Amino acid sequence: MDVSRRGFLKLSGLSIAAFATGLGFDPAVAEAKGYALKLEGSKKFPSICHFCAGGCGMLLYVKEGKLIHLEGDSDHPTNEGTLCPKGSSLLSVAYSPDRVTKPRRRAPGADHWEDISWEEALDRVAKKTKEVRDASWKVADEVVNAKTGVTETFPVNRTEGIAFLGSAEVDNEESYLISKFCRVIGTPYNEHQARI
Repeated sequence: MDVSRRGFLKLSGLSIAAFATGLGFDPAVAEAKGYALKLEGSKKFPSICHFCAGGCGMLLYVKEGKLIHLEGDSDHPTNEGTLCPKGSSLLSVAYSPDRVTKPRRRAPGADHWEDISWEEALDRVAKKTKEVRDASWKVADEVVNAKTGVTETFPVNRTEGIAFLGSAEVDNEESYLISKFCRVIGTPYNEHQARI
């Protein structure tokens, strides 16, 4: 079959027209439709993963006040865009139905937890802290001098019944506030989880 260039164009045009009319081709239906992306309209925030002390960079996408997506920050020098399984799961942790969002209490001898109000929880913690602090308060320490054998008294003003164990999930500012709180209540026993 010998077809010229002009004949090829005519044949192509006729084939397209026949296809369009014969098969019910509707240009309005075939028009390309844009699909809304999941991240469209969201605001991107750079952040740090809070699971360990590694400090991996993350990008958080927030829409209407809710976290909708997160990913590793490729410009961050620590992780260069990668995330470990714990960091990758932060989205499900934030909105898990199993996440405890209210204070709970298990009474002595009880086999279940009960929800209590924030006011009741804070009152219980404050009263118990005051009770233990008063019962274990130490004004002075007596130390025997190794050279002279004389007992000397040194003021210490501390409570020995309260200790505070920090967390690798708190940032520098929170760690500062925790150390200040420990000084205010008089406990020298402030340890950080990352060192244990």
